[in-house]
Amino acid sequence: MKRPTILVLGAGYGGLSTVVNLQKLVGTDEADIILVNKNDYHYESTWLHEASAGTLRPDQVRYDVKSVINQSKVTFVKATVDAIDVNTKKVATSAGEYTYDYLVIGLGFEGETFGIPGLDKYALSIANVNAARQIRDHIEYQFANWSTDDVQDDTRLTIVVGGAGFSGIEFLGELGNRIPELCKEYDVPKEKVRVVCVEAAPMVLPGFDPELVEYAVRRLESKGIEFSIGTPVVEATPEGVKIKKGEDEFEFITAGTVVWAAGVRGNRLIESSGIENMRARVKVDKDMRAPGFPDVFIVGDCALMINEEINRPYPPTAQIAMQQAVTVAKNIVALMKGNDTEEFVPALKGTVCSLGEHDAIGDVMGRKLTGTKASIMKKVIDNRALYMIGGVPLVIKKGKFSL
Repeated sequence: MKRPTILVLGAGYGGLSTVVNLQKLVGTDEADIILVNKNDYHYESTWLHEASAGTLRPDQVRYDVKSVINQSKVTFVKATVDAIDVNTKKVATSAGEYTYDYLVIGLGFEGETFGIPGLDKYALSIANVNAARQIRDHIEYQFANWSTDDVQDDTRLTIVVGGAGFSGIEFLGELGNRIPELCKEYDVPKEKVRVVCVEAAPMVLPGFDPELVEYAVRRLESKGIEFSIGTPVVEATPEGVKIKKGEDEFEFITAGTVVWAAGVRGNRLIESSGIENMRARVKVDKDMRAPGFPDVFIVGDCALMINEEINRPYPPTAQIAMQQAVTVAKNIVALMKGNDTEEFVPALKGTVCSLGEHDAIGDVMGRKLTGTKASIMKKVIDNRALYMIGGVPLVIKKGKFSL
């Protein structure tokens, strides 16, 4: 009897965690597990804001996929996924075509520009390791050029960050720590540097406890960060961004660097896969399967699940993606054995938002945390994610230990 093929697309938190859990549950002769990813490494996307600001080396953010998979059970294929067709059960990749008995789609997120003119051309996005490296280098380039220009252009030192959600605030926190170092390195007076956070929504960190948000804003403002809230970006140009400040009132912010961190969507391959979706995210069944396709599971950023208590989607966090992966692995094994699948029930342990190396805010198990305590908890969460995938060796190699 032919062994079933389990094809996993993407080695992000959801995809890689699914494989790690599958290799614990499936015997060598029970299934062919294939993991396809465009890079031969996994990167901690929740650390990209640090690499982007230059407070963490890009190589520290990533590790080799093969270092955490059992290669006697899992075949790793370094390839780009070009197309998914769930009706014919075929996946086209740069390494050839694959068929499957069970498919897990964990292709991650893409930046959402909401159709704002110029953003895709003139704004940088914290999308992956290479994009983070590009942002870091671009900011340093602006500081270096300001120092060497015959006529110094202060707008080189203006940084606009679009978005006051999680990614934007964490990036601003790192910038607040990094800018004094850059000023010292390039002999730039700190008062010449301007960092502006622009947010279309009427609040910072929507959904977070207002008391904690107030602390975060106060701490970031003490580092020189400006906030322009309720002022959507309407256009980006090579010179900066245009924001709307009122019904007929606009302001143009001239800036040497524009970083967009104001929204994500699922991978666009979902839209042509044959699966019903919204902005490339699939409203999955309770057992994480795609509606109408009992052999297809969606995990991570591509999955949409409704929190019925508040009738809003669960946020696409690493914590939830890794929990989904446990359920997906169990359910695939259940289907292989002819058993019933189980529902995915998130166990939300809390949320921590970093404000820089030694500062953060958090709501953990119903307890509010700020400052050093929250920062330590953030490192514990980061290290736990490493442990769940690669055990103690990965924590020792990549973990965060400075207090």
